[in-house]
Amino acid sequence: MKTIIEPFRIKSVEPIYFTSKDERKLILEKACYNPFRVHARDVLIDLLTDSGTSAMSSNQWAGIMQGDESYAGSSSFFRFEDAVNKITGMPLVIPTHQGRAAEKIIFTILGGKGKYFISNTLFDTTRANIEFSGAEGIDLLCEEGKHPTVPAPFKGNMDVAALVKTIGEKGAVNIPMVIITITNNSGGGQPVSMQNIKEVSKVCRENNIPLFIDACRFAENAYFIKIREAGYAGKTIMAIANELFSYADGCTMSAKKDAFANIGGFLAMRDLDLALRCRNLLIITEGFTTYGGLAGRDLEAIAIGLHEVMEENYLQYRIRSIEYLTQKLMAAGVPVMQPAGGHAVYIDAKEFLPQVPVDQYPGQALTAALYLEGGIRSVEIGSLMFGKYGEGGKLIPAQMELVRLAIPRRVYTQSHIDYVAEVIIDVYNKRNEITGLRITEETPMLRHFTAKLEPVKPY
Repeated sequence: MKTIIEPFRIKSVEPIYFTSKDERKLILEKACYNPFRVHARDVLIDLLTDSGTSAMSSNQWAGIMQGDESYAGSSSFFRFEDAVNKITGMPLVIPTHQGRAAEKIIFTILGGKGKYFISNTLFDTTRANIEFSGAEGIDLLCEEGKHPTVPAPFKGNMDVAALVKTIGEKGAVNIPMVIITITNNSGGGQPVSMQNIKEVSKVCRENNIPLFIDACRFAENAYFIKIREAGYAGKTIMAIANELFSYADGCTMSAKKDAFANIGGFLAMRDLDLALRCRNLLIITEGFTTYGGLAGRDLEAIAIGLHEVMEENYLQYRIRSIEYLTQKLMAAGVPVMQPAGGHAVYIDAKEFLPQVPVDQYPGQALTAALYLEGGIRSVEIGSLMFGKYGEGGKLIPAQMELVRLAIPRRVYTQSHIDYVAEVIIDVYNKRNEITGLRITEETPMLRHFTAKLEPVKPY
């Protein structure tokens, strides 16, 4: 097989600041062992998130110069709206400043005490906005998705039988929405099959429950459908996306992911009454309906990025680069999510650090170790992010203890990724030296963003 090269040339560069291990030890202590609290200047390779961290294209930068900053009726909005219409087939498009703003609007309107939102797996801000409304989020991940190191083609799928059972238990009238996240971020960046989306859609329509797509990484998911699901190999990414969205009543999207933008998002739907209610709240909290908290230049960048992300040469490179890092780690015995997902490599922290109990947050301990060893910033997706407290303050752990290495789009080269692999393998070889962490300060919601921790034993 020929080497799959980056489908772009580098036109502008940004310097990386190098730190020593002794410096990083002090930085980590000052940041209270939380990568969110580390200054970006002190990070060598930043894999904290792929959200808003992409490199924009020359066409996107040119579009930024053409942005129409009119308060109402901006021509940039209509180009943005047209791009979303063509991909999703949804006529009602509401811009927001990012994905969680779209979530805040829709869950404020549809949520409330006694309501249940069902998903394949909700991500952190989605769940937080649901719970903030007083409602409850329920994850129904398929059985294959619960076993990180066991390969399966569509581990992001929803458990359809569990969906039917849950609707029967909770009552369809108490379920304002079912949400499918593509790809399944909390579930290891794993894709959802078209067949699963069709089956979930059928159940929703039989019970008169709206189905929404969390579309942050729709193009990556569409590419997985193309290469893994029978009957789609000959179809374009646009055609696959069109079919995928045709089974849904609406979608939310953070354009900071698959649209390559540094900021932005949207709500799109088919229900005019719901759209009017959303737009009313948008005007109060975000801005007028044709800018929604965004500058015209950002609307232009998103419109261009939504088309660029569906280029198959790019998607082939994107998926292959994630697979490349996954395979290097697997060859060294590092326990990682299999098969490779779309936007990130996920390490199974529970398997990586079996000596660290879940109430000492093995995922967070591993993120600290990766930063200390090589200046790599990653994020825990486990019991620090999703854990709850039961009676007596006992931790109710998350379903999996993962560490996500999210690869920003069009930012790092293969040598950067080789360095990441070397650092992870070095840490794996010294894994018995890693100790757990305890929380010293936390907030009631989304604690992982600001929590302070300390080692259970001295490093």
